[in-house]
Amino acid sequence: MKTEYELRVLEIEPKSIISLLEELGANKIGNFEQKRYVYNLNPAQDVKWIRLRTNGRKTTLTYKDIVSNTIDGTKEIEVEVSDFEATNELLEKMGYFNNGYQENKRIQYELNNVEIDIDSWPLIPSYLEIEGQSEKEVTDMLKLLNLREEKVTALNCSDIYKKIYCIDIDKIKMLKFNEEIDMER
Repeated sequence: MKTEYELRVLEIEPKSIISLLEELGANKIGNFEQKRYVYNLNPAQDVKWIRLRTNGRKTTLTYKDIVSNTIDGTKEIEVEVSDFEATNELLEKMGYFNNGYQENKRIQYELNNVEIDIDSWPLIPSYLEIEGQSEKEVTDMLKLLNLREEKVTALNCSDIYKKIYCIDIDKIKMLKFNEEIDMER
């Protein structure tokens, strides 16, 4: 299982971040409209789940385990799969029914071997995700970008919705832009 080293910076101004990244010579990977399904384990566990995600170029199936809300607190196993909808169907045939469909927009850069993502999600302000191969890489990038420390968190996306913005994303069956939010039950 791989350890993720990542932090998020809440409530960023995307245009300012893009300008700074370009000034620093960051390599733009692309603009993506991501789609994902989220599945509970059987039996369900609050801090472990399965995610199927595509950005239109690459589709991955990931087992997530949040061991702590720290920079290195997420463990994952991720494999690339060839077909988003067929993988969803396969999971359902195996008894894993998705409990939510989510969309977000991502602008992805790379600088000094660190992935820097500007993520926009429905209902909340955009945030920056910084992911590297070590804690030092991530914290060094945070310093290089000179971002406000009080807006830095290691919370995952679901917890950002829940703990920062008081939105229980687990009860939202369809989370999409410019559409009425489809709540469960």
